[in-house]
Formats: sequence, structure tokens, C-alpha cells
Amino acid sequence: MLHIGDCHVSAKTIERVLHDVGSELKDLRNVPPSRLPKSLVPPPPAGPPPLAIVMFDGGRMMTRQPGHGSGVHEQAWRETKNASLESMTHQAHDGDPRPDFPACFADPKHVAEIVGTAALSVPGPQAAIEKKTDDDADAQKDTAPKRLVRTCLSSLDNSKDFGLQMSREAKRRCLDQAAHKAFIGDGLPANWAIWKKHFRTFVPILDFMHAVEYLYAAALVMFADDAQAAWACYLRWSQQCWSGHVGAVIPEWKTWLEEHDLQPDQTLEEMHPHKAVSNAHRYLSNNASRMHYAAYRTQGLPVTSAPMESLVKQMNLRVKGTEMFRNDEPQGGEAILQIRSAALSDDGRLKTYLANRPGSPFTRRTTAKAYKPLNC
Repeated sequence: MLHIGDCHVSAKTIERVLHDVGSELKDLRNVPPSRLPKSLVPPPPAGPPPLAIVMFDGGRMMTRQPGHGSGVHEQAWRETKNASLESMTHQAHDGDPRPDFPACFADPKHVAEIVGTAALSVPGPQAAIEKKTDDDADAQKDTAPKRLVRTCLSSLDNSKDFGLQMSREAKRRCLDQAAHKAFIGDGLPANWAIWKKHFRTFVPILDFMHAVEYLYAAALVMFADDAQAAWACYLRWSQQCWSGHVGAVIPEWKTWLEEHDLQPDQTLEEMHPHKAVSNAHRYLSNNASRMHYAAYRTQGLPVTSAPMESLVKQMNLRVKGTEMFRNDEPQGGEAILQIRSAALSDDGRLKTYLANRPGSPFTRRTTAKAYKPLNC
């Protein structure tokens, strides 16, 4: 503002306004859809979308304890809850529109980046599944759902309260009334507790990318001395899961664990050399009912939470970084999360609120609140 508009605004003023607006957005977030003030929020959609997708994932931010003077005191990592609620185009199919395993998951370097480990020394073109032509890739993209409108939520609240926030937002946007809808997340139990309480009419889908991490980690342990065999086994397991046949993979791990004098349900120490196989067996066993990927694609539903992963990165760009700390109180970290998530939403909710909030230069000033926050 100083260089473009010749208007100096101090850091303290920016901080105060941020805390004020963020706290107001937090209160507004807790108002039931039927009682939202029309002037402060974008109008609701005329009807439900063709396809409704709800995704949930966690992030991180560093907080500090306020009231201790200048500097950072009692810093600690706090988990942020993040949700992406999307209306999308929809197209069902007579059969699986993409039965072949995606080439990106058959690329050793790309898979290693997903898992966060060193890539296996295997010949990529020979080990990878044959890549599609450009025309085939374009045809596959045409069958995938496309985003129409995304709104975002983020908070430091616990999962129970955040699930209620997600439910309110889904109802405000009529996502719960869509004919086709899905809830996508990783295997964290809190995700499916939210699904069970608020989104049981949504098809539950385990993010395929998280399954890939466990498949790859298990292959590395079971074939620790043979990179070629580990990669070949990972590709076979991944193709089976991609086709919806996770039931063919789990028994292999059960047998392998028993051959090494371990029980499939046994809890292993963190540094146990076979822990990755035990974790993979437990993870896929617990989530097998949410891994019918071929059926989901036939229904025209997405099978990965890649947009959610992207949203978490966008949130982290603003709240997570070197020497970046937020006060561990509502007007600190919570306030910036409200503003950031509103800014990343497609419905212009931040612009609408700033233009119409009490005290805005574009509206008549008033001392009365435009809404009454509810503790619900």
C-alpha cells in the first residue's frame, strides 16, 4: 500500500484488523445456515450441484504463548484442521473409464517423492507401466470430474467441533442434497468419525495416494535386498488396489508376518524392522471397505484427495514457515486461519464480508452487531 497507494499502514494496525476480522469470521462461522445475515455472506446456490465432494486433512502451525513480553515463549506445534468442500461436474460410466494403472504412480522418482524417501534404482521405462499417448491422456482427463466452486474451512478446533463446521458449510451450499456425493480422506480415525456423524449419505473413499505410501513402504521391507523385486511387487499390489481388489493383497502380508513370527494385529515398536508391513496390513484392513476404486470411477467419483493436499500447502504458505509463530489463542492463530481459508474460497466470501461488515467505509457505520454468535 505504501509503494502503490502512498498510504502507510503500520504493522500493528494490520495485526489489529486481522485479529478483529478473523474473530468476526469465526463467530459468523458458528451461525446456522438459516440464520446467516444475507448481507455478510455470499448468496447460497440455487440448488444442489451435480456432484458434491467433501475432503478433510490436517496441517501444522507453530504457536507461542502470549502474555510473556516480546519474543517467543513456550512454542509448540499445533494441528490445523482443513476442509475443502467442492461442487463438481459429474459423468457416470458404463464401466471403469481408467482401468490401467496411472503412469505417475509407476514412476520410481514420483512415488519416492510421495512417500518421502530415496527412489529405487530400477530402470524406469522397463519397470513402469506403459505410458499412454497424449490423446489417451486428454481423453482420460475429459472423464474426470471438474471443479465448479470450492469453499474452504480451517481451524485449530478439535475434530468434533470442526466436523460440525463442515456440516454447516455443506448444508449452506446444498451439498448434502446432491444426487452424487463423496467424502474423501486418509485413514485417520478422526476423518471417518466426522463422516459417520455428519456425512453418512456421502460415499466414503480412502485417498488412493495414502494407500500407495503403505504399499511402497511394505514392499521395501519385504524385499529389502532386491530393489527390482520390491518395485515389481509394489506395481502388482498397486494395480490390484487400483482395480478394487485390495482383498488379494492383504493375505500376502498376513502370511509374511506369520512367517516372521509376528501376528497381524500385533503392535510393534517404532524401530522394529518389520513395522512397515504390520502398518500396511492394519491400514488396508481397516480401510478395505473404502477402497472400491474401480466402482467409484464408474460412478464418476474422484479417488484421490490431491486438491485437498494442494489446499493444505496453500494454507501452510501463510501460517507455516521459518520463524513464523502465532499466538496460541483465538485472536492469534485462529484469526489468520479464518482469513486465509476465506481468501482461498471461490465464492468471494472475504470480499463480501469486508465490503459489508459494520464499520466498513462502504456502508453506514453502526455500533450494533449484524449477527448474534451462537454457541452451537
